[in-house]
Amino acid sequence: MKTIAVVSQKGGAGKTTIAVNLAGMAVCRGLQCAVIDLDPQSSAKAWHDIRGQESPVVISAQSSRLQEILEKAEQNGADLVILDTAPHSETAALASARMCDLILIPCRPSVFDLKAIVTSIDLAALARKEAVVVLNGIPSRGVLASEASAVIAGYGVDLAPAMLGYRAAFVHSLTIGLSVAEYELASKAAEEITELFEWICLKLGIKNNAQEEQI
Repeated sequence: MKTIAVVSQKGGAGKTTIAVNLAGMAVCRGLQCAVIDLDPQSSAKAWHDIRGQESPVVISAQSSRLQEILEKAEQNGADLVILDTAPHSETAALASARMCDLILIPCRPSVFDLKAIVTSIDLAALARKEAVVVLNGIPSRGVLASEASAVIAGYGVDLAPAMLGYRAAFVHSLTIGLSVAEYELASKAAEEITELFEWICLKLGIKNNAQEEQI
């Protein structure tokens, strides 16, 4: 079982959007996946309630129970667990960081967001876990993506090769309990999430149906 923590100390960075869309992609690829919603706002759990399907499993929990829940997930055959952390909660974020295999730090290409990720980068260093920044909400035109990439490089942290655009499909799919791949498979949003998911699978050695078909 592999565990990913989606961490950002700033609200509105897109943690839940990334978490549930990666989980939805995992299910589409035949993986047993669970999302642990550690945010008191329980946005991931609300998405799951609207969805009305068992997969992916979404559990609303407190960080004090995280180790117990992860152990149970592994016992039940989970291939992938995604931790959707709360903003402004260093305790929960640090607990998640220490128990994961990879930290994803979502970041929008604005000066305030770019400054805010320093806290999450420091938290990953404290947990001694690898962190990767995922640029999110990239406008379709302009140079914000390249400018943000240059700033992130200066922080000494890696940037995921897949960037997520500012796309309506992300919003519309969440409101009806779907991932973008389920909502509109041929969309740019689905293409971007697929690219991010496949990169994570390759990085963590997660086998899925698409890879088996290529072998």
